[in-house]
Amino acid sequence: MERKRIDTQSTTTIHARVQALTLAGNRLLAEGKAERAGECFRKGLGLIRAFSRALLHLAALLKQYGEAEDAQKYATLAASLFHENSAIPVIPDPPPEQPLILTEAAADCLAALHHEPGSPVVWTNLGVHQARAKREEEAERCYRTAIELDDDFSNAYFNLSYLLLRRGEFEEGLRCRERRKSHGYLDNFFTFPRWNGEPLQGKSVIIGFEGGHGDMIHFCRYASVLKAMGAARISVACHPGLKTLFETLSGCDEALLFPEEVAADGWDFWTLAMSLPYLCKTRLHNIPAPIPYLKADPARITRWAPRLPQSGFKIGLVWKGNPKFENDANRSLPSLDVLAPLGPLPGVHFVSLQKGRGEEEAKRPPAGLRLLALGSDLHDFADTAALIASLDLVISVDTAAAHLAGAMGKPCWVLLPDHLPDWRWLTGCTDSPWYPKGMRLFRQPSDGSWVEVVASVRKALKIRIAKEL
Repeated sequence: MERKRIDTQSTTTIHARVQALTLAGNRLLAEGKAERAGECFRKGLGLIRAFSRALLHLAALLKQYGEAEDAQKYATLAASLFHENSAIPVIPDPPPEQPLILTEAAADCLAALHHEPGSPVVWTNLGVHQARAKREEEAERCYRTAIELDDDFSNAYFNLSYLLLRRGEFEEGLRCRERRKSHGYLDNFFTFPRWNGEPLQGKSVIIGFEGGHGDMIHFCRYASVLKAMGAARISVACHPGLKTLFETLSGCDEALLFPEEVAADGWDFWTLAMSLPYLCKTRLHNIPAPIPYLKADPARITRWAPRLPQSGFKIGLVWKGNPKFENDANRSLPSLDVLAPLGPLPGVHFVSLQKGRGEEEAKRPPAGLRLLALGSDLHDFADTAALIASLDLVISVDTAAAHLAGAMGKPCWVLLPDHLPDWRWLTGCTDSPWYPKGMRLFRQPSDGSWVEVVASVRKALKIRIAKEL
């Protein structure tokens, strides 16, 4: 009886309020008061969306407890609020012993599917929200549905690739990732063909830059792989901050700034850096990890030496990444204060490697954290490499400094978010097959808190220091 009252009374009340707001908006619009009219219309739409979400949540809850008939009734009612002829939405089954919770965004996607059940965009968006809620099976079904609807929809392939790669399913994951949006600027720039896996014996190849600094540091390792496949000359097009560092890259004959130092022809093939794992048939068991594949300049190491503590255990810190990265709010620490519990450890000297956002925090560290602020004096990644070479350990969030330390073989502890960590760190691992020498991964618990992560780091650091000092 109570549910019937919800069906009739609640929907009647909602419709009445929406109708009143619509009429008020129309009157205001006729009077030329467009802004106030818009407010009325938005309030009306907000009521519909909010009530529909609530009904979808109720439907999910009922289905979870085995009341499938009532669940479908409420799902149908939610659809009717959007359109009289809406298709009946399908509420996903929850995994055993796991409550099914729909975020507002996921509920909106379900509602949108009532209108556009054949939309690959909506299916992909729903998959993204399911993945964020750690409902990976449902997310995978959404992505695959989107691909069935439109085999050329690159966003669905890209999101599916991340899900598969985090699980270590490299064969299909890399194939899907290769369907990402084309980099037309390189397609149009080079006059010679893109490499698609042809024999490389005696050939010349230029690796085009892709992604951020950390991506290039991570994937540049494939220069030596291409050399082992018979390539006679390997060039790497890179960002300005990487040029001097990449002159030490194993297998690389020349590092070139793009586009200033790169010609439109002069090589047999070009390739994107992030396509190399796919083209080289990388699998979890054969990840190329010729550590170290990047080195620090001895002269720069000598120049940095007088500025560093001459004794004790020296640790480099990086607590923020590039804010332009889509998941930066989750991968970066809110502030340097989060690392304050590491400060009181005896015999430890901390050195800031932080560049850009967060750099100024190093000049005002939290009480007890002895921190040498050197980030402002790092002019490029060759400087960063020289400084890292003189340290005993690097503790970093998922950013370029972590990849650089790993590529140099320097012990590095990476702090990872619970929310959609990058695929390269896989799922649940505490080490990395990409950087097998000295890299440890410290992951957030499911609540997304950094407190437990820093506590784990502090505990491990005390053990490490006891062995070293």
